[in-house]
Amino acid sequence: MKQRTFGRSGIQVSEVIFGAGAVGGILIYKDDATKREAIRRALAGGINWIDTAAQYGNGKSEAALGWLLPEAGATPHVSTKFGLDVANLKDIPAQIEASLLASLARLKRPSVDLLQLHNRIGTTPGGRVMTVEQILGKNGVADGLERLREKGLIRHMGITAIGEAGAVCEVIGSKRFDSAQVYYNLLNPSAGRRMPGAWTGHDLGGIIAACRANQVAVMAIRIFGAGVIATDERTGRESVLTANTSIPEEERKTKAVFDAIGTGEGTRAQIALRFVLSNPDVSCAVIGSAELRHIDEALQAAEMGPLPPRVLARLDVLYESDFGRA
Repeated sequence: MKQRTFGRSGIQVSEVIFGAGAVGGILIYKDDATKREAIRRALAGGINWIDTAAQYGNGKSEAALGWLLPEAGATPHVSTKFGLDVANLKDIPAQIEASLLASLARLKRPSVDLLQLHNRIGTTPGGRVMTVEQILGKNGVADGLERLREKGLIRHMGITAIGEAGAVCEVIGSKRFDSAQVYYNLLNPSAGRRMPGAWTGHDLGGIIAACRANQVAVMAIRIFGAGVIATDERTGRESVLTANTSIPEEERKTKAVFDAIGTGEGTRAQIALRFVLSNPDVSCAVIGSAELRHIDEALQAAEMGPLPPRVLARLDVLYESDFGRA
């Protein structure tokens, strides 16, 4: 497994990291033997980072890691996340600390390598959306995380770079955060490049450039589009994180992609992962797995390396026509 530098932290992180989320759900929905084997395969394949969140399975993902990692005698980097109730932000630092302490109890760890804001970022607060001021202002998210770092409970601070691109870039430009989880896949690579006028989707333009300029690590998420890109099988856990799209629309675009480029460069999931690894600004790709074979597929894809230029060129043509629609 190749490694890349994790932003300005200096950490060498495996190109592929283990996502312990609910969409793949292998650490939430599978039996204990499968969970053990999932961790074993990931670590044996060179993965050195596991990403979880308090929200995943309402704590089940963190709790599983709390016994799986000690049992395996493994000490990979571990990151988790917290979500804030936007309707109740009287004491943001206290809310963050309470969430972290609950996470650490489930994880059975004294600290985590990275703690990340799980809320969206925008200009109008409400729902799960937080504003730049709520994040960067006095006694906001950044202040709260810095206090936890001073206490030795976390090493690094991160955000989930979902929401309005301008607001996200402003937070990244503050230089107060070490990493950003960035929505980036072969259907919507807008975070990392300028998209043509015909392309439709949630425009996240400028986010990866802002990360590069500020030495913020890019953790690519949703690289399989909640599984839609990787397979035609549906678990019922598919969800849409971004605006201006839907599951049927993602399915339409996925079909157009593989009708055009085929599967000569691996399985659909492998091509999706290799696409993300083709961007040198990506620090690591977060993969979610539903089955053990999915971990094997991802490890094989990492060995294959980035997609060749001729395949990337075919994707460029598809973007120009909104995947054959225009």
